[in-house]
This record gives sequence, structure tokens and C-alpha cells, in this order.
Amino acid sequence: MKQTSGIPQPGRSRSVKPESVWRRELWEWLRALGIAFTIVILLWAFVFRLSTVKGESMEPTLYEHEWLFVNKVAYELGQPKAGDVVILKDPSDGPDKKKFLVKRIIGMPGDTVEGKGGQLYVNGELRVEPYTDSSIEDGDFGPIKVEDGKYFIMGDNRRLGASKDSRTFGEVPKSLLLGRTEFIMWPIVRWKRL
Repeated sequence: MKQTSGIPQPGRSRSVKPESVWRRELWEWLRALGIAFTIVILLWAFVFRLSTVKGESMEPTLYEHEWLFVNKVAYELGQPKAGDVVILKDPSDGPDKKKFLVKRIIGMPGDTVEGKGGQLYVNGELRVEPYTDSSIEDGDFGPIKVEDGKYFIMGDNRRLGASKDSRTFGEVPKSLLLGRTEFIMWPIVRWKRL
């Protein structure tokens, strides 16, 4: 009888231990999850973020506890536009605080913004605002000429005392605009592009 060593002989199939296959598959899954997690973290840090609405300043467009998808690179690659719904650092919160607001861009650099008789005027023309459901109840303001590199922002809720915005703290520089909200993500029944 011929003895064989533990070295595989040509023409013979080599058996693989089930434990070895299981470990290799587990390693592949962990590696894939690690790569996916790293990509999500990088996207979260540099490309997008989720933000939750607090308060009533953007009603009827946005309601409290809705989740928003915020594009963080929109203003790195392009410029803000009138009508954009933006996330910004609260200018009245101090340099070290981290309070954020969600508002709409109303006036662009060089525009003249005015509120009179409950209506909004931009460059002397009445601005039709289908996203609001009331006139401006806080009284008249302006005219305010928006400085270069700054934006006049307001909440969509124009009821008395409902929104802290550029009427309170003035125009905001582009550096405070953290991103453009693209759509409502949650609740799913409210999903829509902004």
C-alpha cells in the first residue's frame, strides 16, 4: 500500500475546510461594510446632510419634525438663487454657537427689498409668493438695498412674530449659507422637491 503525504497530488481535488470559507466570507462582508460606511461618512461630511425642521417659520412649505436633504456642495459649485430654501448658521447666535435656521432667499446682492401694506416688493415690483399663505403681518420694512456678497432671507410664514430672519438680523453673507435644501425626505407622505 502506497502512502501519500499531506501535499496535494496532481489531479486530486483539494478539500477546503468549511470554517475557512466562513471566515473569508465574513471578512469580505466586513470589508464591504467598512468601505460603504467610510463613503457615507465622507459624503455626509462634504456633500450632503440631513436636517430636521424645528419651529413654524417655514410653514406652509415645511413643518416641524420634517427631515430635509441638504446639498452642501451646491454653493461651492454654483451660486445661490432667489427662491432657494437654504440652511444657514444663525447670524445672531454668536461665533461659537451652532444654531441653524432654514429660510428662503428673497433678495440677491444689489436687489432692493421692501415690505409695505403686507406685501413684498423686490426692486419695486410686487413679488408673487405662491409658497406663503398670508400677508406680512409684522409691519412695513425697508426699502433695504442688499449689499454685494449678501442675501436677504425670510421664512415663508409671514404671520406676526413667526420668523426670525433678515428683517431682524439683516442680510447674511454667503459664508453663512451651509447648503440648499433639495427635498423633504420624511415623512414619506410629504416627500417633495423644493
